[in-house]
Amino acid sequence: MSDRHLHSLGVFCGFAAGAWLGAAEAPAKLVITGFSPFLISLGMVAGVFVARWTIPMALKGTGFVLLDIRQKPHLIVWAILAGALWAVANTLTVFAIRDVGLSVAFPLWNTNSLIGLLWGWWLFGELRGAGRNQSVRVVAGAAAIVVGACLLAFATASAPALGQRAAASGIAAALGAGVLWGTMYIPYRKAYISGMNPLSFITVFTFGELGTVLLLALAFEGGGHRLASEIARARPGLFWLFLGGFCWVIGDLFQNYAVKYIGIGRGIPLSNTNQLWGLAWGALVFGETSGKSILPVAAGSLIMAGGAWAISSAAAPEREIDAWSKAAERERARYGFDPRRAGLTSDRTRRRWWEFAVLAAAMGVFAWLASNAKRQPIAIDEAWAGMIVVASVGLLLVGAGMLWKRTRFG
Repeated sequence: MSDRHLHSLGVFCGFAAGAWLGAAEAPAKLVITGFSPFLISLGMVAGVFVARWTIPMALKGTGFVLLDIRQKPHLIVWAILAGALWAVANTLTVFAIRDVGLSVAFPLWNTNSLIGLLWGWWLFGELRGAGRNQSVRVVAGAAAIVVGACLLAFATASAPALGQRAAASGIAAALGAGVLWGTMYIPYRKAYISGMNPLSFITVFTFGELGTVLLLALAFEGGGHRLASEIARARPGLFWLFLGGFCWVIGDLFQNYAVKYIGIGRGIPLSNTNQLWGLAWGALVFGETSGKSILPVAAGSLIMAGGAWAISSAAAPEREIDAWSKAAERERARYGFDPRRAGLTSDRTRRRWWEFAVLAAAMGVFAWLASNAKRQPIAIDEAWAGMIVVASVGLLLVGAGMLWKRTRFG
C-alpha cells in the first residue's frame, strides 16, 4: 500500500479515535453523584479489561495475539508500563472532571499532543527531514494548542460557579494527565516500529492498567474490604463505567492504528479531536455550560482542534520517512530483534473452542451488569446523546471497513 493511502487511513483512524475516546469519558460524570474517583477509574479499567476479550479476540483470535507476543517479548514490559501510565492519567482525569467539568477538562489534558510531538521528534525521527511547509504547520499547530489550553484555563479559573481551589486542582489534574498520556505513546511507537500488531499490544497493555488502578484503589480506598463494599454500593452504576471502558477500547485501537501509520506527532493530535466530542457530551448532553458563556470554552476548543489539524495534515515527506526507518533500525538493534520477523505473524492461526467460551463469558458480564443498571441522578439531553452516538457508530463502521479492506487489521 502506498504512503499516501496509509496516511489517509491513519488520519481517518485518528478522527474515529477522537469520537470514541470522547464517549469513553462520559461515564466519569458519575463522580458528581458521590462515587470515588478511584472507584470510577477501577470500574472503567475493569470494563476495558473485559472488552479486551471481545473486540480483539473476535477480530484476530488468541492464537494470533500469543504468537505475536512470543515473537517480540522485549515489548511486554513496555506495554505494561504504558498501561500503568494510562491508569494513573485516567484517575487524574476523574478528579479533573469533578473539579472543572468534562467540557473544560478535556482540552486541558489533550496538551498530551505537545508531549507526544516532542517524544516523536526526539526518539523516533518524526518531523526530521520535513519541509518548511510541514514544519510551519507543526509549529503553528503546537502554538495553537498552547493558546487554546491557556484560554480554557483562564475561563475555568474565572468561572463564578467554581471555587479557586477546586479550579486550580482540576486544572493541575488535567495537565498532569496530559503529561502522562503524552509519555505513554513512547511504548506505542516502540511496539509498532518492531512490527507488533495493535491488538497484541492492547492485550498486554490492559494487564498493566488493571494492576495499577487496582493498587491505587486499594491504597486510597482503605483496603480490600472497604473497596468491596464500595463496589457493591456502586453496582447500579457499574454498567455505565464498563460501557465507558468498552468505548475506550474501540477508541484506543483506532488511536493505535493512527500512531502506527502516521506517527505520534500526527496521530495523537488528530485523535485529540476528542476534545470536541468531550465538549459536545459536556455542553449538549450534560448541560455543563448552562447559564454560562460558552464562547471562551468553545473558542479554546476550536483553537486547539485547529492546531491539532494543522499538525496532522502535514504528511511526512520521503526524507522524514527515511528518518523513521533509521529510528526503527536503532530500536531493533538495541533489542537484538531480527527485522525480517517484524510484521510476519500469521493471521490464519486456528480458532479454538474455548476462545468462543471466553468471548461469551465477557459478553455475559456486560449483560449481567446491564440487567442491574439503574438510571443515575444526572440530567441528560437524550436527543443530543442519541445523535452523538449515531455519529460515533458511523465513524466506527467506516473506519473498521477501511482497516479490513486495506490491512486486514494488520
